[in-house]
Amino acid sequence: MHQHEATEEAIRSLRALILAGERYRQVLSDHVGLGITDTQAVSYLTVHGDRGQNELAADLGLSSSASTALVDRLEREGIAQRYPHPSDRRRTLVRLTARGHAVVEVSRQWLLAGLQEIPVGEHQAVAATLRSIAHWLSEQSAAVATERPTFVHLDD
Repeated sequence: MHQHEATEEAIRSLRALILAGERYRQVLSDHVGLGITDTQAVSYLTVHGDRGQNELAADLGLSSSASTALVDRLEREGIAQRYPHPSDRRRTLVRLTARGHAVVEVSRQWLLAGLQEIPVGEHQAVAATLRSIAHWLSEQSAAVATERPTFVHLDD
């Protein structure tokens, strides 16, 4: 396979992974009885740890009022809770509860099953590759969201 063909296959495969991830999010949300944005917040808190509500809003692309509604829902469902910031009395942080961690464990088991086909010795390399792609996609998304694209953007 020529380099160009290999690159195009990698792009198609990445698109397939993103599509599978989107479908996975929909099915997981239905399975655990949460909305898609709610499960995105759970994933965000799992990956990044406890965060302020404004940080959560920015990273999920939500307005301040939508973020407040999201955290209110997560608290009502027993998935997350607000607590005072340890050094800044003006701020609160959001963390997962035991029920939130139970949702994470359901998701973790599904993801673990997806890694079964990959030899354990390759998991570290796979993790590094996925981290690199995720970082780049996050950077590009942030740049586009703030109108600072670092790649060519299409005109209408």
